[in-house]
Amino acid sequence: MIHVYVGPTLPRDEPLLSDPSVRLLPAIRHGDLFDEAIADTDTVVIIDGLYHQTAALRHKEILATLARGVHVLGAASIGALRAAELHRFGMRGVGAIFRRYLTGELTADDEVAVGQDPDDDQHALTWPLVNLRYILDLATQDGVVSAATATMLLDEFRTLYYPQRTTPALRAVCHRHYATALTTWIHERRTVDPYFGDLKRLDALKALRAALSGIQPALQVRAGGLHWDTPYFRRWRAYFATERVDGIELPTALRVGYQQIFDPDFPHVWHDHLDHLSRHPDDGGTGMPLAERMIRLTSEERDPLPVHAVFRIPVDVGDEAAVKRLLVNESAPDRRAVARYLAANDKASRTIPGFMPETIKDTEAQYTLEQLWRCRPVELEYAAAARGFRSAAQATDTVKAFMAGFLNDQPQQFEPATEAATDAH
Repeated sequence: MIHVYVGPTLPRDEPLLSDPSVRLLPAIRHGDLFDEAIADTDTVVIIDGLYHQTAALRHKEILATLARGVHVLGAASIGALRAAELHRFGMRGVGAIFRRYLTGELTADDEVAVGQDPDDDQHALTWPLVNLRYILDLATQDGVVSAATATMLLDEFRTLYYPQRTTPALRAVCHRHYATALTTWIHERRTVDPYFGDLKRLDALKALRAALSGIQPALQVRAGGLHWDTPYFRRWRAYFATERVDGIELPTALRVGYQQIFDPDFPHVWHDHLDHLSRHPDDGGTGMPLAERMIRLTSEERDPLPVHAVFRIPVDVGDEAAVKRLLVNESAPDRRAVARYLAANDKASRTIPGFMPETIKDTEAQYTLEQLWRCRPVELEYAAAARGFRSAAQATDTVKAFMAGFLNDQPQQFEPATEAATDAH
């Protein structure tokens, strides 16, 4: 299977994209390569990507994808950028734009950037600078403008912020420099060929043909040579890990987080999880019951520390066995609640200007945890550790993802969590 991430560079009805082996996807963004539909032997073609309105695709996401054997090609836009940056690790670049980034002829990200219609990610509203460069080269060769004028126009196009490189702006620049013949010439050429001067399109089509022909990267890399498995990457993997249960696609990390926060019996679940890890260490050590291990660790303590205060183990949602242990008490209503609370976040973000779960005040989130766990503020750190959180701050951040929906479900019980929470803290 060939997974193609493309936005405005190619129209959806491009014939090459209709090939049965092609899985057509929108412009790539941070997290998309964690898609379980991408098999180890598949090919990924990265053409367009989002990076202004959402987090951009990270380099280590590509390295992790390469490390498991997926062939990754890039061209035309962010694909060309990432391929130039990662070609020595096995990502293959295709086309003139990639070569120019690779050689240093192009350096700025905004060379390939375009402004897009917020309601239609397939429609570019502006000209990419790399296409304007190409058109000016062609115009110089045809004698439409002199080399000096082309350089002057390019310099001024470059000073425009990329969302402002519209057709009216181009006409205005050409008018100021007495180069209206250029805009007339472009209009005439595009009347004959709507894609005239579209270098990004030419490179994207080359990449698709290369992928469809089965051409493999010239440089093969062993997984051990790619340094991608960092704490940042593991957090991203946890954030984007999802599973379809009861017909609902839910983030695994949030399912576990829901149990940590709302299951009254979760401290026992967490203790059993730690006991399992103690009996089955993955560091080559000798396993032993958790109680015995605690006695050995705290034999000189007059008041032994609780186990969760000694072992603060991060939750790895990539470990299926661990997830199964932590979700032992999860019910179908729990999963429906997670889905409902996520939907509440979406609704709030559409109706409340600037709302995101992260913008909820820490004092509000902490007050909610104190009410749920029936603990005083000074006990919050201890209560969070008992539920597998590495700190009260982590628990505070986690509960924010559920608060919009939860407070909607419990308006009477938690309505005062405003002024009261602020005064108490």
